[in-house]
Amino acid sequence: MANSGTSPPPFQPRRVFFEQRAMAYPLAQELYDRFTADKVPIRMIESHNRVTGIPGGTPQIAYREAKRTLVVGVKVGLEFDTCRPSADYEFAMGTSCPGGCQYCYLATTLGRKPYVRVYVNIDEILASIKRHIEARLPETTSFEASSTSDPLAVEHLTGNLGRAITFFGQQEHGLLRLTTKFHLVDSLLNLPHNERTRFRFSVNSEKIITTYEQQTAALSERLAAAVKIAQAGYPLGFVIAPLFLYPGWQHDYGKMLDKLHAALETINPAGDNLTFELIQHRFTKSAKRVILERFPHTSLDLNEENRMYKWGKYGRGKYVYPKEAAQELEQYMNAEIMRRFPQAKVEYFT
Repeated sequence: MANSGTSPPPFQPRRVFFEQRAMAYPLAQELYDRFTADKVPIRMIESHNRVTGIPGGTPQIAYREAKRTLVVGVKVGLEFDTCRPSADYEFAMGTSCPGGCQYCYLATTLGRKPYVRVYVNIDEILASIKRHIEARLPETTSFEASSTSDPLAVEHLTGNLGRAITFFGQQEHGLLRLTTKFHLVDSLLNLPHNERTRFRFSVNSEKIITTYEQQTAALSERLAAAVKIAQAGYPLGFVIAPLFLYPGWQHDYGKMLDKLHAALETINPAGDNLTFELIQHRFTKSAKRVILERFPHTSLDLNEENRMYKWGKYGRGKYVYPKEAAQELEQYMNAEIMRRFPQAKVEYFT
């Protein structure tokens, strides 16, 4: 099922699992009371890492139902991994999201746990962030909040992103970065962010969004949200990812950039403070296997013979476009971005 071009309603789970120890935190109790009032089925579990009882039968059904499931837990590991080239560190307020993007790299990272998970110990997470900031003084330390989830997709339930933005607004030496494919930003517009949070919207050509990005906001809604964010004074960026090579890709990406330019030209957001990040499509052998299980009729190009194998950290590699094709993609996108946004910064192509 393709993205219809309209944005989905705010995420409302069909079932909710609460980790027992999460109930010691006020946010968990708020969520418990909310879903009880809404008559959403609730179960208590010992660990948010061991969730059973989600309907399955086939990989397709299991995946679909997992995306309709909310798991409420406590984040235990509070040491953060590095996150290059995006930021110094990454941290998680949850995992997965209600979206069903067929190419999602979390297919491998989360494995058999694609359910939507939120962490309720946000104060402990922010306290750890503060320790990491202090350990690197007087340097400024940046943190990526969307490596394992899309925090905006569940913000109407948790409020965790708003808490993080307010926290970073008070950190002279800390910066927050987040990426989203969703659009419900109104609750964040009046927060005291003090320009310490860079809000990036993940965008793509209309063809890619409508074909492969199920249950996410339409491009028009993402751009409308970006305008709101820029008007609220947040540093603004766009992540164009994953970039695909397909017949007509130059025309489609050029048209998308035209729409982006038209949306932003009336507000002139921060001139040279506008950023772009470019990420070509890639996949691993294990991700390919999981994707084909969940989307057996996908038209994604997962042909390894058309790709180059690129080694990554921890001895694992991925399939990316051949060097010449990747260079063409990078040069085209750089040129088209600079033509429309001459003061913007393309932070990286990978």
